[in-house]
Amino acid sequence: EVRLVESGGGLVQSGGSLRLSCEASGLTYDDDVIGWFRQAPGKEREVVSCIRMYDSRVYYADSVKGRFTISRDYARTTVYLQMSSLRPEDTAVYYCATARSLTTDQTREIMTNPEEFDFGSWGQGTQVTVSS
Repeated sequence: EVRLVESGGGLVQSGGSLRLSCEASGLTYDDDVIGWFRQAPGKEREVVSCIRMYDSRVYYADSVKGRFTISRDYARTTVYLQMSSLRPEDTAVYYCATARSLTTDQTREIMTNPEEFDFGSWGQGTQVTVSS
């Protein structure tokens, strides 16, 4: 089974940076996409960024474009989320998750509309708090 472990969260002041890591184990070729999500208290969970595993195509939510960067370390099976210019509204628990067993059409569609897909395996989350 897939196991995902997030790390790198913490307390940072507005304008600062953090790098989150998602260490994945138990992945198969059916795990097509890894995504970063976040959820603040009282808010709905939202997609932050995704990366497609076979070609590293990426997706970013409009709210983080130009500030966050997702990347993949092939050798260590780790996906990173580099966050810069952080704002208080970025405060949330950040999760990584995988989407598996996608058809070829779904593999294309998920990179433009990832909120419509089932990310079945989730990590425990890491807290990011941005002070004003």
